Amino acid sequence: MNEILNTKDINAIGEFFIETWGCQMNEEDSEKLSGMLKKEGYIRTEERENADVIIFNTCCVRENAELKVYGNLGILKGLKSKNPNLIIAVTGCMMQQKGMAETIKKKFPFVDIIIGTHNLHNFPNYLNEVKKKDTSILKIQEKEDSIIENMPIDRKNSMKAFVTIMYGCNNFCTYCIVPYVRGRERSRTPENIEDEIKKLISEGYKEITLLGQNVNSYGKDLEPKVTFADLLERVNTIDGLERVRFMTSHPKDLTDDVIEAIAKCDKLCEQIHLPVQSGSSEILKKMNRHYDREKYLDVVSKIKKLIPNVALSTDIIVGFPGETEKDFEETLSLVKEVEYDSAFTFLYSIRKGTPAAKFEDQVPEDVKHKRFNRLVEVVNEISAKKNKAYEGKIEEVLVEGTSKNDENKLMGRTRTGKLVNFIGDKDSIGKLVNVKIIKANSFSLTGEEI
Repeated sequence: MNEILNTKDINAIGEFFIETWGCQMNEEDSEKLSGMLKKEGYIRTEERENADVIIFNTCCVRENAELKVYGNLGILKGLKSKNPNLIIAVTGCMMQQKGMAETIKKKFPFVDIIIGTHNLHNFPNYLNEVKKKDTSILKIQEKEDSIIENMPIDRKNSMKAFVTIMYGCNNFCTYCIVPYVRGRERSRTPENIEDEIKKLISEGYKEITLLGQNVNSYGKDLEPKVTFADLLERVNTIDGLERVRFMTSHPKDLTDDVIEAIAKCDKLCEQIHLPVQSGSSEILKKMNRHYDREKYLDVVSKIKKLIPNVALSTDIIVGFPGETEKDFEETLSLVKEVEYDSAFTFLYSIRKGTPAAKFEDQVPEDVKHKRFNRLVEVVNEISAKKNKAYEGKIEEVLVEGTSKNDENKLMGRTRTGKLVNFIGDKDSIGKLVNVKIIKANSFSLTGEEI
């Protein structure tokens, strides 16, 4: 494994601002960017106007995320005019798409640094070069490197942390751009993962979330072979660690041994994110998901049998090319059968460079929106019902801080991932406490510490 490049020669020190779009992997990349810059002596600001360096960490999973980048870059033109010394950098998955970096440079020539996902670790060097030589940089590395270990990370949360266990994806779902911008699957060694977790525990962290585009594929590229179930069991033995979560799982790879590991490992939270995308076997085949409706429901049945109090969440795409009313009805019926605690629902978005972008039977926008609204209504109804079942129960909650809606209350999450706002002692922040649930709301719970 490579070590992070050591750069100590950035002359002027100033303030930096990072805007992040996209998934948890992007969030962690931004934490690494922040960590590298703070190591060099920079200070983070939450105000763009105060920044000497502005970084946009972009996403390209859906068109809406790209449109936000374009709009925000347009706004920066005025800031650059006021402050010619301002350095503007754009990175992330959007830049890794073929031709996108060149497009950004042409549309927004005032951008100083454009890099992709594979050379993020070199950002301090690029920044140094721009400052010393008064030049601009456009460097998109087509091929992924081996994993860079020991990068400084400036984590947003002081008790919960993301720990990436693998990078990339080999699945090539027909709608998804991720394998093209994040590269092939590469797993970190279990030893490096354990070392990072132990360091986090020594700093006071209580909960970690193991991250990967498809965590169930973990270890397939390692020698000797290590399975995801093996990793879960190893992590579960780490002293001082209170809770473990993971995301994201692919149903085709969620094997019995992983389900069994979750059931028997006491630190593994009873929460699984299991994206279904569609309830129609026909659409799943067109999506290249490698499972059908029956197989998915079989996996869900095994999970519920071994982990009776599990909270399941999912991702669903509405309006995939060729989706008929019958296909959509099958999605609705699957949602009702599984009874997800929550679901992330999306309108299908054409991603240039993916096979589905060339499919001819695109669903009309008005049909997509009508189906989307119907789905959200069903999802919310089930979610409210699942929350209602918590009323009167006593739940273990990791207290994260004061409530966003009421500074006199505390907030935290149950083992099943439910957000709880409750009356309690502020000395409990950072601790695990028991909370009696008094009231269920649409998307959260209300309680009191006991």
